[in-house]
Amino acid sequence: MFYSFIRSVLFQLDAETAHNVALHSIKRMPFLMAQSTVDDPVELLGIQFPNRVGLAAGLDKNADYFEELSGLGFGFVEVGTVTPKAQPGNDKPRMFRLPKHQAIINRLGFNNKGVEHLVKRIKARKKTAVIGINIGKNKTTPNENAVDDYLLGLTAVYELADYITVNISSPNTPDLRDLQFGESLRNLLSSLKEKQIDLIKSTNKVVPLLVKIAPDLDEDDVNEIAQILVDEKIDGVIATNTTISREEVVGAKFADEAGGLSGLPVQHKSNQVISLLRKALPENYPIIGVGGVMTAEDAVDKIKAGADLVQIYTGFIYNGPDLITQAANAIKKLFRQKK
Repeated sequence: MFYSFIRSVLFQLDAETAHNVALHSIKRMPFLMAQSTVDDPVELLGIQFPNRVGLAAGLDKNADYFEELSGLGFGFVEVGTVTPKAQPGNDKPRMFRLPKHQAIINRLGFNNKGVEHLVKRIKARKKTAVIGINIGKNKTTPNENAVDDYLLGLTAVYELADYITVNISSPNTPDLRDLQFGESLRNLLSSLKEKQIDLIKSTNKVVPLLVKIAPDLDEDDVNEIAQILVDEKIDGVIATNTTISREEVVGAKFADEAGGLSGLPVQHKSNQVISLLRKALPENYPIIGVGGVMTAEDAVDKIKAGADLVQIYTGFIYNGPDLITQAANAIKKLFRQKK
């Protein structure tokens, strides 16, 4: 009820302004939405997660709010996407709500303050929450040099992260998604794996490396990606990012805006990719499912599709922190029934 009132006020503002106001409010008055974390510990990727429900990347790009966000009941928080250099992102307006479809379209374009800022913020943290860091390339870096940006990001954040996500699936950086396929993907991941091994030796710390992929993939695409992930010994996969499809929102206001569509309309596509990955990957290969988790039942469906952990973003915008607790409890119940 309380969050419904907050949402009604925020939804009077344009989407990006509301986004910023909400984060600043959580920072200044964390007690307004803080809640206890559901106790449902699970070990995955060598990490002990308090529960299986996390915050997806994109909400806290600069790690300015992750401590307050972790106090909302999340089992883990993923910050970023961060790039080596600060960049403003795409021109405004660049975020649009589609309330009837419980969706958001964004074309932010990796707007962030750069990796140095993010590193300073995480170094100053006071709480010990599980933190994933999502890394990307700068818009001005051509794909043939993309590996350089990812190596810079990986090296800069390595010792501060519990896991690191390689974002090659945002639709809002030109040609970025081309890195998901064939030799481009293999070469990128081979270089990152080599660097990860070097960093393990030099830091004596193992930080898992994951790749985040798009929902707009057919079965052959997914199978190819899965094989490369295994071949290059990448530690896990996050499925999925936002979609460029507009099938589910035809005729809606803002449906024709460019950008990635998140929320309920991406749910089915995301679950399909998760199911295909689960079939294509080794039995215990870690999958984090994200895309269209609007209810506790949606979170359970991600697990049933083959995910080990679940992330929320747009569902949190529409339904508030209660969704985090409800989803974590529903998943906890599911695993109790399996025992």
